Amino acid sequence: MPIQTKEAEALEKYLQKKLESSCLKIVLPKRVGQPVELCVQKGKTSESIGTIYRDEDEGEVSYAISLTILEEDLE
Repeated sequence: MPIQTKEAEALEKYLQKKLESSCLKIVLPKRVGQPVELCVQKGKTSESIGTIYRDEDEGEVSYAISLTILEEDLE
């Protein structure tokens, strides 16, 4: 089951509080089957820093975040 709007809002609020950053935003995909993006909002621009996956096993829901860091960004 894909991440629903209310779920994304709760997850965004949790991440903002836990990581002490109101710049973090969760962007739901426009098309079914596309990944949910974790973004950093800077003014009117938004940069995707990773993807969020939802897993449900034996009735328990968990989320995994995969951060994408390019080597060139480290310089």
